[in-house]
Amino acid sequence: MSLPIRNVAIIAHVDHGKTTLVDALLKQSGVFREGEEIPDCVMDSNDIERERGITILSKNTAVRYDGTLINIVDTPGHADFGGEVERVLGMVDGCILIVDANEGPMPQTRFVLKKALEKGLRPIVVVNKIDRDRAEPMTAVDKVLDLFIELGADDDQCDFPYLFASGLGGFAKNEMEDESENMKPMFEAILRHVPPPVGDPEKPLQMQVTTIDYSDYLGRIVIGRIHNGTVKAGQQAALIKDDGKIQKGRISKLLGFEGLQRVEVAECAAGNLVAIAGFADANIGETITCPNEPMALPMIKVDEPTLMMTFCINDSPFAGREGKFVTSRQVRDRLMRELQTNVALRVTEGESPDRFQVSGRGELHLGILIENMRREGYEFQVSQPQVIYREVNGQPCEPYELLVLDVSEESMGGCIERLGQRKGEMQNMNMSGTGRAQLEFVVPSRGLIGFRGEFMRITRGDGIMNHSFFDYRPLCGNLDNRRNGVLISFEEGVATFYSLKNAEDRGTFFIEPGTKVYKGMIIGESNRPQDTELNVCKAKQLTNHRAASGDELVQLQSPMDMNLERALEYIGPDELLEVTPESIRLRKLKKKKAMAGKKG
Repeated sequence: MSLPIRNVAIIAHVDHGKTTLVDALLKQSGVFREGEEIPDCVMDSNDIERERGITILSKNTAVRYDGTLINIVDTPGHADFGGEVERVLGMVDGCILIVDANEGPMPQTRFVLKKALEKGLRPIVVVNKIDRDRAEPMTAVDKVLDLFIELGADDDQCDFPYLFASGLGGFAKNEMEDESENMKPMFEAILRHVPPPVGDPEKPLQMQVTTIDYSDYLGRIVIGRIHNGTVKAGQQAALIKDDGKIQKGRISKLLGFEGLQRVEVAECAAGNLVAIAGFADANIGETITCPNEPMALPMIKVDEPTLMMTFCINDSPFAGREGKFVTSRQVRDRLMRELQTNVALRVTEGESPDRFQVSGRGELHLGILIENMRREGYEFQVSQPQVIYREVNGQPCEPYELLVLDVSEESMGGCIERLGQRKGEMQNMNMSGTGRAQLEFVVPSRGLIGFRGEFMRITRGDGIMNHSFFDYRPLCGNLDNRRNGVLISFEEGVATFYSLKNAEDRGTFFIEPGTKVYKGMIIGESNRPQDTELNVCKAKQLTNHRAASGDELVQLQSPMDMNLERALEYIGPDELLEVTPESIRLRKLKKKKAMAGKKG
């Protein structure tokens, strides 16, 4: 691999088209065979990524263009996965910032751009989706420039190159008037504006671990960039741990990137991105180096978590019926395994051996972990998410979020009123002239817990909300984020149509006839502020005058779909979410028994 090299990351707000643009680059670089079936968003290989249409894990690929090897890293766009973005930016020498031609810069655009500017990178701006209705490419460029200035970019960074593109259309161009042909202008921009990697192949080896993978044949595989030196398959090397201890080992396999594949290579020099097998204890941020002259690179620093929840074993009446891994030891081992690759996650022991405090960057960050665990067969419970407070300059502070809403003009008043009650401060308002408005707020993170469901009701499912971490600010006092009470089952059994129909005027149900319930399980939301206990297992008494078929024409209201994400936002401080491979259930915390009187 002695070709000239360019290392570049693709960064953007979620759903602005990063992965689709990478698809277009791959297709036009000759990576795929003629006639080969190519899925959309080929870089999103994780099941949850494909289902949700978002990138969660950073991915490496490499293409050849005009005699140059271009290493491309696709990164997540959601701020909850910012740990992935931060460590990836340490591997590259340039980045491509993708912005939607209609939406312009959004909350996560600010987040990823800030990280790139802090690394000293000069982004290439690509205005994507220019073939969409209501696209305003030049307005998007002006807004990006304003964001660069606002984030303190230097003169060189503010003089950024920009292109116009369509990932779905498979073309890029330097000027709007140019012909729409292919992705060649984007390849040319990478070669022209991304500097070649620095590093001396003659110096002692230094490679930083930025990603960890696992193979059934090779064991743990570490991926990173060679900052200095040359690495060869089979050579002796040393691993400098985060505590400074040195472990000696041997590089059993050396792999380079070619398209979407990893190919075995004999040798790689400084500047390359490579995958190495042979170090079973390596973790992210540690350095693989020369055993004779070990020199560590600075550890990767990522922003601290802002949200915390408690994971505990399932102790509901249905415990152990649906899960494969149900003990506290199994849950603990899985969380500790996650720590090895998820740099933005923190796990500490709880107040008892079966409880764990898990901290992350947001509800989505923790929600993806929970979803992965339940798909793997784990059964457990989680508490309501809580924000993490910090002391800044001797003053107690809490995290704030930058929130951007895209709503119809009719919904504006309701959104502004509810966010005002949650201590949100409006920063900006843009009217599109087409009946839509974009509202920008700075709001405490705890003010957003449970807001999404309310927002969807106010906007009747037509609104779009995006938010990212903004800053730590002094505590803002009590928030008015109360919701109605809940409907609770007071006995175990199977919910019947008859009981649910009779109780329909009490509120909105989360369950349907035939659902198994137990005492203390939350089965719906009440119309009143207080919690209400119901018997939903009572069956209709049948006689020869009244047959079951008499109910066939009676319709029951559709239950509220309580998926994992919505349930995490919904549960209150005295409630738990029961998570199994087959079910998501809400329940009330068990009331502690009164202390028994002293004996005799």
